[in-house]
Amino acid sequence: MDKLNPSGFYIAHPDIEHGHHQSVYTHLTAVSELAGRLAEKIGFAEQGRLIGLMHDFGKYSSAFQNYMRLIVTEQTGYNPDNDEASSESPTSKSLKGKIDHSSAGAQWVFNVLWPHLSQLQQDKALFPYGLAIVQALSMCIASHHSGLIDSLSENENVFANRIKKPNEYTHLQECTENADAELLSQAQSLASFEFILKGSQQLKGMFEQLELSVIEHDYYLGMFTKMLFSCLIDADRIDSADFEQPCNKPERFKQPDWASACDKIESFIAQFKPVNPIDHIRAEISDNCLYRAQDPTGIYSLTVPTGGGKTYASLRFGLHHAKKHNLDKIIYIIPFTSIIEQNANAICKVLGETNADEWVLEHHSSLEPEQQTWRSKLACENWDKPIVLTTMVQFLESMFATGTRGARHMHQLSNAVLVFDEIQTLPIRCVHLFNNTINYLTRFCNTTALMCTATQPLINLLPEPIKPFGELQLPLKNELTPNIDKLYQQLERVSLKNVTKKEGWNEADIIELVQLQLSAQQSCLVIVNTKAWAKTLFQALQSQVTDETKIFHLSTGMCSAHRKQILEEVRARLASRQATLCISTQLIEAGVDVDFSSVIRFVAGLDSIAQAAGRCNRNGKQQKGHVFVLNPTQENVGMLHDIKTGIAATTRIFTEFSEEDLLKPEAMSRYFQYYFYERHKEMNYPVKQDQTLLNLLSSNQRNINTTPFILKQSFMTAAKKFKAIDAPVHSVIVPFNEEAKSIITQLCALDNLFDAASYRSLLTAAQKYSVNIFPNVWQKLTDRQAVYPIAQDEAVFYLREEFYSQDFGLSIEVTNAQQDLIF
Repeated sequence: MDKLNPSGFYIAHPDIEHGHHQSVYTHLTAVSELAGRLAEKIGFAEQGRLIGLMHDFGKYSSAFQNYMRLIVTEQTGYNPDNDEASSESPTSKSLKGKIDHSSAGAQWVFNVLWPHLSQLQQDKALFPYGLAIVQALSMCIASHHSGLIDSLSENENVFANRIKKPNEYTHLQECTENADAELLSQAQSLASFEFILKGSQQLKGMFEQLELSVIEHDYYLGMFTKMLFSCLIDADRIDSADFEQPCNKPERFKQPDWASACDKIESFIAQFKPVNPIDHIRAEISDNCLYRAQDPTGIYSLTVPTGGGKTYASLRFGLHHAKKHNLDKIIYIIPFTSIIEQNANAICKVLGETNADEWVLEHHSSLEPEQQTWRSKLACENWDKPIVLTTMVQFLESMFATGTRGARHMHQLSNAVLVFDEIQTLPIRCVHLFNNTINYLTRFCNTTALMCTATQPLINLLPEPIKPFGELQLPLKNELTPNIDKLYQQLERVSLKNVTKKEGWNEADIIELVQLQLSAQQSCLVIVNTKAWAKTLFQALQSQVTDETKIFHLSTGMCSAHRKQILEEVRARLASRQATLCISTQLIEAGVDVDFSSVIRFVAGLDSIAQAAGRCNRNGKQQKGHVFVLNPTQENVGMLHDIKTGIAATTRIFTEFSEEDLLKPEAMSRYFQYYFYERHKEMNYPVKQDQTLLNLLSSNQRNINTTPFILKQSFMTAAKKFKAIDAPVHSVIVPFNEEAKSIITQLCALDNLFDAASYRSLLTAAQKYSVNIFPNVWQKLTDRQAVYPIAQDEAVFYLREEFYSQDFGLSIEVTNAQQDLIF
């Protein structure tokens, strides 16, 4: 085919090298089929097909086709997921971002479906849902490059203005005249009155049996829109990637062989013969999870003290539950990257190392930039394995962050088992957003959510005044651990000593306590709240420990591969009873499998103290391990609001419970009452004055604009205000070892010959060699020319070798001085 457009052939994506361009018709019909298959999981396949068919309808305009001719003639390259040229040529640059090809399809769908609504107006109960469907479909199409737009914003009725956008800018009339007749025929056939009637009845039926507050009802309509949007985004990205790299097209929509996986975990568990009392307890917990896996989909909790075997018990539940209900995925949502690889390794042991890549995906890095390039759009992860492990940050960003990167993951949460590990780490301000999201997924998307923790927060038992904002629908009977109080007594393996004092502990006193514990117990773990204290204690103790003792430091300045290497050495020394001292921030305490004889914890929230205690005498080899809670004289936690509030709540608990009762469920329940309930005004994510993200994503009652439409959400505004963590972070690949250096070299080499599959594979491999850093540190590194992009205009960066220390991790100075280190 000639490299210039032949008459009547409309290009969606150009092929600069061979001239085998993808036509608009081919792209739209392919995306329609994919979006329909994805939306089938949530019961709205026809709606998925229609938005897929019309999403790039604006590419039929002569303006867009002239732009394609310029790209092909100049042979400059093309961004297949945006209407911008990547060249700096004056001719193509002048068209950058100037051609609207999203609005035409949105207007076509709205204009064709709107008249059908008049036939529903007699049914006042049904009509609003018909209106919601028309608006949701149009909004998904209009938003598929930007992220979901606002329906209402502070200054305008955004959705209505988009639908009314003049033809001279949207080219709707011209696109309708130019479009392939078969495509229009398919679209007209879908967009019928029966289409609206059936969809409206189905959407209404989802809600009518439930007693919902206005906030919950409107939030769910927003979730419905987000789900359809996710299906469209993923379908569009998939087809674009397949066009760019057709040889790498994987097999899709293949149901996992859960029966085989279930057989493997049963064979794996059968190998363990209970020896110690704790082994019998773990087996009982695991067996109960197997039995309860036959229960209906819904929300469950697994409350097990640390060391009770949650990882294998939850996997056993997940695999058998997925088999029972023919689900698509099991997704583990984990608080810290430090334990993702540990859990992934445990799962791979069960399923077999040889085919682990076919089953398990680790997705925990922020290497995929928020502002995506065309490369990262093609290569970004879409959670296409049966078992996915990701972080709570990634999960929350998929739900609420701006743009389209995370949005493509959202539909994967349907027809799935979601295992939330250490759920007590959920940010307070996200409680109502989280609760409403999980309630929607489990009520309407055939999803099961399992809340795992040793210290279950009370997000399902909120006080009456705040219940209408969204309480987790977790029935008490859905606790998978029978007789929790008895279990905690059976697994009591430590004695906790509250040694806080009015004047606090100075550095010398803390060091003396550490040395005493090392001398008496052979191993000691010190967990602090701030990086400054971790650095101070590590440097002070380096010269004071005996030659037989090895001291370790763990911090988020190290990549996960580095931390893994340290933890492996720590475990080996502990197993052989060699003298071992570890100084760490709180990254070690949530789920990291280590077994120290003694733990010293700076005072924090009682849940953190309980998690720290779980690193002591974990396997019950001692009669009792020793855990000390102390307060340092000087500790700068003013900016660490959660830690500061947790300390205050714990201090109250210290006055109300004896030491032997501090780790029991009653004390923990009282702690969460103080910690959660007294912060209930934070739970709906306040953003300014009396405005909250919960309101922006539901009824939007405080918006001064009015609209005739059902969806009032300010999706884009809320997304821009949302942050999973308080400060934005940059991610950088660090040259920790030879493999990391090789990955950096290969990524840089792709600048000359890009391959989407290789790019994605390398970014996946680079995750364990990445470090997240805050803006002030990023600025210092850029000032010192310590970070470089892997290619021009890329947002993936790597660190110069001399700025990474094998002892401490990332540094803002050349590491041979080992000064001014960032932990």
